Amino acid sequence: MEFGKWSIGLAAALALAGCQQQSAPAPQPTASAASTDVASAQVSGPVRRILAFGDSLFAGYGLASPLESYPSQLQAALRQEGVNAQVVNAGVSGNTTADGLQRLDFTLESMAKKPDLVILELGGNDLLRGLPPKETRANLSAMLEKLKALDIPVLLMGMRAPPNGGPEFQKAFDGIYPDLAKRFGVKLVPFFIGSIYDKPQLLQADHIHPTRQGVEALVAATKAQVTAAIPPATK
Repeated sequence: MEFGKWSIGLAAALALAGCQQQSAPAPQPTASAASTDVASAQVSGPVRRILAFGDSLFAGYGLASPLESYPSQLQAALRQEGVNAQVVNAGVSGNTTADGLQRLDFTLESMAKKPDLVILELGGNDLLRGLPPKETRANLSAMLEKLKALDIPVLLMGMRAPPNGGPEFQKAFDGIYPDLAKRFGVKLVPFFIGSIYDKPQLLQADHIHPTRQGVEALVAATKAQVTAAIPPATK
């Protein structure tokens, strides 16, 4: 993989996002089915509630509308395939894994019903701040422990370190996501932005946050894994 551009883009983009870190709001449902889905889409079965819990890559940083964010576009894509999905956007720009751990309980308690699936996407801002990988691992592990105790399935969105941190740091960080996925028995997308990080036409000027078209590409690349992670509906 060509990580040179990835190194530059990560630092620039996360620095910008980190400067604009938000407080933790209550999770917001994505736009209604009527406004996000093709009119001809036919869904069936019970509502499948998905919590998209992450940072600026979920929050929709730099996009023109919340309808362009990953959670919103994912909901539309799932519903077009007949899945009665309701994706709640709990992305907060600038969040580290420590921030995520701090607000996870509040986020879950703010939901009317327990989610059927949590998509967990955090770690990029830990890279920017040079936090020790052991801290990132500990925070993600604590979140996965909480979700496991609540019997909530998880799809873990992996992140990879650029090479400028050195081979030891890169090895330590890159091992976090597959190790935790195996330990907790959760589904894993090894590198969430792997389908777009080297495609400048799909990125904003900061070279890492996706454009609307970039989000479309991310949804296309991960939709099948999201669908597979949704547990069967109980009667």
